[in-house]
Amino acid sequence: MTSPGLHALYRQLKRLGEVTIVAPDAERSAAGHAITTLMPLRVKEFHRGRELMGYAIDGTPADCVKIGFGSIFGDRPPDIAVSGINLGANTATNIIYSGTVSAATEARILGVPSMAISLATFRDPQWTYAASLGRRIAAMILDRGLPPKVLLNVNVPNLPRSQVRGVRVTRQGDSTYFSEFSVREDPRRQPYYWLSGSYVMQDEDPATDAWAIENGFVSVTPVTYDLTAHEQLGALADWPLKM
Repeated sequence: MTSPGLHALYRQLKRLGEVTIVAPDAERSAAGHAITTLMPLRVKEFHRGRELMGYAIDGTPADCVKIGFGSIFGDRPPDIAVSGINLGANTATNIIYSGTVSAATEARILGVPSMAISLATFRDPQWTYAASLGRRIAAMILDRGLPPKVLLNVNVPNLPRSQVRGVRVTRQGDSTYFSEFSVREDPRRQPYYWLSGSYVMQDEDPATDAWAIENGFVSVTPVTYDLTAHEQLGALADWPLKM
């Protein structure tokens, strides 16, 4: 709830209408689309001065959407759900792990048009242009709508607006993180493992989200939660799968 990217986006979206934040009470990076089922969720009001900005949830980003739509908002579902601004790009295979994208996906599953927005940096973030762009794209979604099962994944380079080369409609790329584990010992000399690694940029196609961000463009990618490989349905029909 204290994320500066979230607050920058909140201020911009307030220009479109009423905004309520429902967000995790702490960082939940790489939470994916996890939801909490084996323990209760606790909700606390979040105030800035006398203003009620929203609610902090001790759960995942997808939990926040589910409890917001299923309880907090009552019988008044929002017109749009906007997730972000995330610190760090959510492009290529990384969107599978992204809690930011998963929150927007959960909103779309529940029937509300949605978008996720991320700023492609972990150092010295410049929120102003990303927040303004988030408002503009949200306004377009409200005006034009989105097809069923489709949401927008927006990634913004960490540049002043004057240095951004443009906005590209892209597809999900193939770049990924190379993972490795550092093995250490605790004070009892028991080993523990800490995930580390580095990002491997391997997209050379200008049509991909990763290429766009790497080259100073905003990336807007329509994504869907339908994971069916439709082009393979016919091929599988030829397999001897009958009982």
